Amino acid sequence: MARCSQLRSDGVACGLPIEAGAPVQLCSSHLLAAHDWVARDVGVTDLLPGPCVACGGRVGIRYPSGWVCAVCEWRAGELVDVEIASELRIEVVYYLRYDDRIKIGTSATPRRRIAALPHDEVLAFERGGRGLEQRRHRQFADQRIPRTEWFEIDDTLLDHVSALRAGIEDPWDLYSRWLSTELALRG
Repeated sequence: MARCSQLRSDGVACGLPIEAGAPVQLCSSHLLAAHDWVARDVGVTDLLPGPCVACGGRVGIRYPSGWVCAVCEWRAGELVDVEIASELRIEVVYYLRYDDRIKIGTSATPRRRIAALPHDEVLAFERGGRGLEQRRHRQFADQRIPRTEWFEIDDTLLDHVSALRAGIEDPWDLYSRWLSTELALRG
């Protein structure tokens, strides 16, 4: 069995066994010391002590100086300026599924707007306002239920929603990231 040759403070080799498959010829104790040395600059990904106050994210990066949200990079422990946060408005085009149809609408306060609408699922968000919403209504005009913002589900509309959701499990996470970015730019 290979032994760690890292010198201790007294100048003698460590001599502890090296685990099979170790990436470098160091014992577990010295590998952990090397890891901690590197982690002080690059951080360690872990669960935050509590949800991020800016975006609600749960994953963070731990540095010796403290935690940073992995989603929005807000420093854990820093307070959100309530006055600025309450003024934040990001216009989005939202896609809701209700039964066998999809609503394409827009709002600067989607949580409030969507809470007032019948829906089974929030499918996606797209950053933009009325102009983008109207373009999407024209784009999917063949599926539109007359005189409404509701559309019959078909492959072209589902493909569009899938493209918007690529790599995003929960559309609200994306919206939270947009909000936290705006908040960071203002604060």
